[in-house]
Amino acid sequence: MCSVCSALIVVILMNIKTVGVVGAGTMGNGIAQVFAQAGFSVCLVDVAQPVLDRARAEIERSLAKFVEKSTLTAAARDATLGRLQMAAKVDRLAAADYIVEAIVEDADAKRALFSGLHAIAKPDVILASNTSSISITALGAASGRADRVLGMHFMNPVPLMTLVELVRGQATSDASMRTASELCAALGKTAVESADYPGFISNRILMPMLNEAMFAVMEGVGTPEAIDTVMKLGMNHPMGPLALADFIGLDVCLAALTVLHTGFGDPKFRPCPLLRRMVAAGHLGRKSGKGFYSY
Repeated sequence: MCSVCSALIVVILMNIKTVGVVGAGTMGNGIAQVFAQAGFSVCLVDVAQPVLDRARAEIERSLAKFVEKSTLTAAARDATLGRLQMAAKVDRLAAADYIVEAIVEDADAKRALFSGLHAIAKPDVILASNTSSISITALGAASGRADRVLGMHFMNPVPLMTLVELVRGQATSDASMRTASELCAALGKTAVESADYPGFISNRILMPMLNEAMFAVMEGVGTPEAIDTVMKLGMNHPMGPLALADFIGLDVCLAALTVLHTGFGDPKFRPCPLLRRMVAAGHLGRKSGKGFYSY
């Protein structure tokens, strides 16, 4: 890393000491973990105490795996856990220097949260969203601080995946984007900037592929196993599209496709009817124990 880059990261670490993460699901607990591992004090917030308890247990399991693989020392694990706090109310984030939202992928819920965070957070604090498809411009407009709102889309599993998709809203300032990019570097992540279009870069390309695989199942072109095998062995994908959809969560896939379909008005993004039916049945993939495969 160049000396100038290192100096910029040092400045960020000096100005941002406490990070708030709202939403303690799979993405939220992973985001909280990587910030805590990087030396930041972290407050993970969720209104449901059982969710916070599961998040703490999951972070402990994740860190234990790193210790087992000798990529993290036991002392570093303990220090990471010591920097992590849990809270059930967002007003605990009044002292945070940077806040990342990772709640349910619902535009109305996110807009309401950003409006509430504006009233709580310090005036200069950046509000970042982990959304995978929802308009950053719309969240910024609801926040009361649009120049300090941006997308910070981590990839799952957060502790292992190095990419972060940074999304610039219509009013996001250069300074805010620079801060987020330097934070990514401090986390050991690679930041790639995307404009604020539905689905950004990642899901605009990924979701139509997953959707087409679902149409292929629905139309009897092939079994899930056959389709995934073709993509793994024929296209050298590490995971087949249907196994990946199960891993992401079929409800999350449906939400992202709905945003794409609504945002572009293009029928190529129409969610597969089979996907809608599976989500309605509660077959959400790995998280529910059943999707295109059984777990």
